[in-house]
Amino acid sequence: MENYSTIFSSLIIFFFLSLLSSLLLKWLLNSQTSNQKYKINLPPSPPKLPIIGHLHCFGKHPHRSLLSLSRSHGPIMLLKLGSSSAVVISSAVAAREIMKTHDLVFSSRPDSKINRKLLYNLKDVAAAPYGEYWRQLKSICVLQLLSTLKVKSFRSVREEEVLLMVERIEEAKRKNILVNLSETFSKIANDVMCRVSLGRKYDEGEDGRSFRRLLMEFLQLLGTVNVGDFLPWLGWINKVNGLDTTVNRVAKEMDEFLEEVVKEKMKDHRGEKREDFVDILLGIYMKQEAGVSMDRDSVKAIILDIFAAATDTSSTVLEWAMTELIRHPEAMKELTKEVREVGNGKFMITEDDIENMPYLRAVIKETLRYHTPIPIHVPRVARQDVNVMGYDITVGTIVFINRWAICRDPLSWDDPEEFKPPRFLNSSVDYKGQDFEWIPFGAGRRGCPGISFGIATSELTLANVVNKFNWELLDGKNGKDLDVDECIGVTVHRKNHLIVLAT
Repeated sequence: MENYSTIFSSLIIFFFLSLLSSLLLKWLLNSQTSNQKYKINLPPSPPKLPIIGHLHCFGKHPHRSLLSLSRSHGPIMLLKLGSSSAVVISSAVAAREIMKTHDLVFSSRPDSKINRKLLYNLKDVAAAPYGEYWRQLKSICVLQLLSTLKVKSFRSVREEEVLLMVERIEEAKRKNILVNLSETFSKIANDVMCRVSLGRKYDEGEDGRSFRRLLMEFLQLLGTVNVGDFLPWLGWINKVNGLDTTVNRVAKEMDEFLEEVVKEKMKDHRGEKREDFVDILLGIYMKQEAGVSMDRDSVKAIILDIFAAATDTSSTVLEWAMTELIRHPEAMKELTKEVREVGNGKFMITEDDIENMPYLRAVIKETLRYHTPIPIHVPRVARQDVNVMGYDITVGTIVFINRWAICRDPLSWDDPEEFKPPRFLNSSVDYKGQDFEWIPFGAGRRGCPGISFGIATSELTLANVVNKFNWELLDGKNGKDLDVDECIGVTVHRKNHLIVLAT
C-alpha cells in the first residue's frame, strides 16, 4: 500500500514538473521571438522570474524598490508584470515626455478589478477611462468646487475650522494632554471638505472616527498590487488570502455611507438655490443638465473622489511637515519666527497673513518634495504605440511615474536626501505642473485639479499650529529620535501616529 502511495505521489510530482517545464519553455520562446518579430527597441529591463516577471520587484514600499532598480537600469525601465507590460518613469526628462509631449497618448487608466469594485465600475474622475464622460466629470469638479474663485469663496470655512482646531489644542495644553496630530490633521481636512461639498460635517464622535478608519482602509486597498490583474489564473489567491472579502466589505460599507449622504441631500433638495457641491451634482443628475450622462453611482463615485483625494492628501502633507520640523529644530525656529512676526500676537493667523510668509510656503513645498503624498502617480496606459526617448512603448503598456524618485534625483536637486526648505525660497518652481522635477500633483490632462484647495488648507493649518504653540516629544526625546516609518497604501502616511505635547 505504501508503494502505491509513493508511486502515485511521484506521478503527481512528475506531472506538475512537466506542466511547469512546458510553461517555462513557452515563456522563454515568446520572450526571444517577440522582439525579433516586431523589431522594436524596448527600454532596459532587470532580470525577471518565469511566469510572474517582475511582480516581486514592487516590494513593501514600491516607490523605494523601483527607485533602487532605476538607478541600475535607467529613467525608463521596462517591467513584465505577469501577462502585462509596464514602464517605470524615474526622471524629469522622461516624465515630461509622458505628461506633456505624449500626454494624449497616455491620458487613460489601466483596468483594475479592485478599482472597479471600490470606484463604482470606474465612474469616478480619478480612474475613469479617457473620453467624453471623464471630460464632463472633470469639468464639473473644476468649475463647481476647485476653481481659484471657488477656493477663495471657501475661505471662511477654512478659517472657522482652523480656529476650532486651535481651541481643541489649547484645551489639551491646559490639561497637559498629549495631542495626536495625525488625527487632528485628518479631522480638519475632513471637516473642511465635508462643509464645502456636503454642507455639514460627517466627522463627529465614534461614527466619525469609524469613517476615517474606513477611508484609510479604502486607500490602502487602492494601493494594493492585485496579482489577479496580471495573472488572471492566479485570481483564486485573493479568495484564499482574504483580499476579495476585504474589498467587498469596504466597498459595501462605503456605499452604505455614501447612499445615506445622497438620500439626505435629495430629501432636502426642493429646487431652492443650490449652495454646496453635492447639491449641484444632484441637480445635474436629476435633470441631466448640459447633456451630461450621470447616474446615481456617478454621484457617489465623485463624492468618494472628493473625500479620498482632498482629505487624505492634505492631512498627509501636514503630518510629514510637522514630523520634519520637529526633526529639524532650525527649520522649526525659522518658521515659528516668520509666522509670529507676521501674526504680531494675533490669536488666529488668516489667509491674508500667509501672503507674507515665504518660508511657510517653502516648508510646504519641501515637504511635498521630500515626502510626496502619492509617491507613484496613479498609473496611466498607452492608448497607441509611441516612441519615448528612443524607446518603443507598445499600446496597452502601463506607465508608473515614480514621483518620489524624480523628487530625489541628484540631477535635479542638490542634497536631495536632506530636508531643506530654503531651496524653494528663491525658486520659480510652482504647482502648475510645468516643472517636471517637482510634480507632486502630476501634470497634463490627468493632473490633480484640487491643487489650490489642498494647498490653501495645508498652509493655513500649519501656520496656526506653529503660531500658538511650541511642540515637544514625550519624555523630552530629541527630534532626531522621531521615527519616519511609512505605512503602505496609495497615500504614504506615517506608520505610527504623530503624538506630541503642546506647550
